[in-house]
Amino acid sequence: MESQGVDLMTPQMVDSSSTSGAPQAFGDRLDQLVSQRSSQLVLGLDPDPARLWPHAIELARGAGDTPAPQIASGAEWFDPVAMQAARAVTHHCRLAIDSAGQECVAVKFQVACFERLGAPGWGALKESADYARQAGLLVIADAKRGDVSVTAAAYAQAFFGATPTAFGEVHGLGADAMTANPLLGVDSLEPLVQSARSVGSGLLVLVRTSNPGANDVQEAELADGASLSERLAQLVARLGAPGVGESGLSDVGAVVGATAPGRLARMRELMPSAVFLLPGVGPQGGRVEDLAPAFAPGRGGGLVSASRSIVFAHERDGGDPESAAQREAARLRGLAWSISG
Repeated sequence: MESQGVDLMTPQMVDSSSTSGAPQAFGDRLDQLVSQRSSQLVLGLDPDPARLWPHAIELARGAGDTPAPQIASGAEWFDPVAMQAARAVTHHCRLAIDSAGQECVAVKFQVACFERLGAPGWGALKESADYARQAGLLVIADAKRGDVSVTAAAYAQAFFGATPTAFGEVHGLGADAMTANPLLGVDSLEPLVQSARSVGSGLLVLVRTSNPGANDVQEAELADGASLSERLAQLVARLGAPGVGESGLSDVGAVVGATAPGRLARMRELMPSAVFLLPGVGPQGGRVEDLAPAFAPGRGGGLVSASRSIVFAHERDGGDPESAAQREAARLRGLAWSISG
């Protein structure tokens, strides 16, 4: 498949406004898109510049017509290696979206994988996010930000809004949702929630993550007998209550790992309206078949995130990367849809 150029000034393709002109609630936007696409699958893109699809590298070396990330254009002081690597990452993301995006409802970009390339990497993130929106997909920034309120407000500008300057506004990523770390407390989340809610976007708070070390802290027992993950779930439910839309889904959701299916029912009990982002399917050991409790509020209540299992499906199943990614995405989409009805 040939990756096409993207105009970075193209307006967001996923409409976030209601008929009244006010932003449509994130939960309602998501629920509608899930219904339209018959999918709860999220394509995770964690691009490793040393492990990109061969076609992306060929395109970055001049075999295609896609421009370099605009942030790198004309900046002679940028590292030329970083610029070319960012160009290859952009092509890789576009090819993956072209291949698997039709089976998905959103793309989750692991922000650190772009930031390590410096300013050209942020340009690659911006261009890839715009390309995902052109494909009708929601953009989830997997940034896991969390800091004191002043810094949280700056993060909110970077990912959801714009930053006023003496020269005009600098627009941020325009993410439809972002992951956030809650361990600094509710005041570190409130600026993010307020900013996201004001534009019809959502916040996905780390509650019970998919990594093996999650047990070290998140399942620690507190003085009242509850676990830390349960306390975080209660915080999510409280923050999200004002943002519940007509669909019954809130604009404050939770990251709940697919690798801990035994915790799903309890998490759903504590967060009845939260959208669950469910990472860990595939190499981490999570199974779509075990995720049914996530969909208790409806099909839009759970988002099944798959990264390596889709992008590197060709290494397991053979064939070219594009076709293998499409087949695996179609399989996962169908499986999630079948258990969520």
